[in-house]
Amino acid sequence: DFLNLHRNKRSLTLNLKSDEGRELFLRMARDVDVIVENYRPDVKHRLGIDYEAVRAVNPRIVYGSISGFGQTGPYANRPGVDQIAQGMGGLMSITGLPGQGPVRVGIPIADLTSGMFLAQGILLALLDRERSGEGQWVHTSLLEAQIAMLDFQAARWLIDGERPPQAGNDHPTGIPTGVFETADGHINIAAAGAIFPRLCAAIGAPELVDHPDYRRAPDRSKNRVALNALLAGYTRQKSSAEWIELLNEAGVPCGPIYYVDETMSDPQVQHLGIARPVRHATLGTMHVVGQAVHLEGTPQPPEMRRATPELGEHSDEILAALGYDEAAITGLRERGVV
Repeated sequence: DFLNLHRNKRSLTLNLKSDEGRELFLRMARDVDVIVENYRPDVKHRLGIDYEAVRAVNPRIVYGSISGFGQTGPYANRPGVDQIAQGMGGLMSITGLPGQGPVRVGIPIADLTSGMFLAQGILLALLDRERSGEGQWVHTSLLEAQIAMLDFQAARWLIDGERPPQAGNDHPTGIPTGVFETADGHINIAAAGAIFPRLCAAIGAPELVDHPDYRRAPDRSKNRVALNALLAGYTRQKSSAEWIELLNEAGVPCGPIYYVDETMSDPQVQHLGIARPVRHATLGTMHVVGQAVHLEGTPQPPEMRRATPELGEHSDEILAALGYDEAAITGLRERGVV
């Protein structure tokens, strides 16, 4: 019963600073596959719920940890949040317009990607457990996730010794790729490499293909300001919708630049069904963003089964499944354990 409650997304609040709370935590830990925590590294040891403590009662446990800066090292016990990781991880130095100064990305990218990396690690640990019979500790950090997401921007420094600058809406290395003004707004065009001749033909400027300033990719990168200005002179002559249709037909990646409400209204987004309905106990039926991954063998249901529970919403239910009667549950509440 406890495992079924756990799989169906139930919420229990627990005071881990109390001996009873710790004992209850370890009791639950005996019967689960995965635990995930995001305390500062020292906190879980102080509370007595670290990997070694859990492993002592469940050797098969896969214990996942996310910290700000890593489990060890000079910054390990610093408090860490997404924006600090964006700054330390180099992202804010390459985001924004040239000379603008550091700019944060508009989503908590380090928070999100560290969770994704941890999920990947947990899945690998579960697969390894099938072979070894043993669980293990899996950990990552906001800082490591952010640096991993730098991708080729990190390689520019590590391999070539080049410090990547801010490039605004232009792609840092593949030109022309960026935002272009149209008769009624703006669009994104990505026409680097072999796509550049297609763009030139589609906009009616075939002479640009062999122009000495734009013939080679390094030339286009060096002369990006002049090239973008030339291209904008053409793109301003038609509406965004006209260019999106024309360029995509020509094999040139091109798309709109939406506000979030426009994103959710787009026909392709609606076809993908990423805005998923769910029933909430107090808010009623609403829509939330669903999973971006599809498994053909186990498709997503037409409606999400359960909304995120309120903190402690199912405490009594979970405790009852663990064998606590009504009087014992009342006592736990009175003592501040749950």
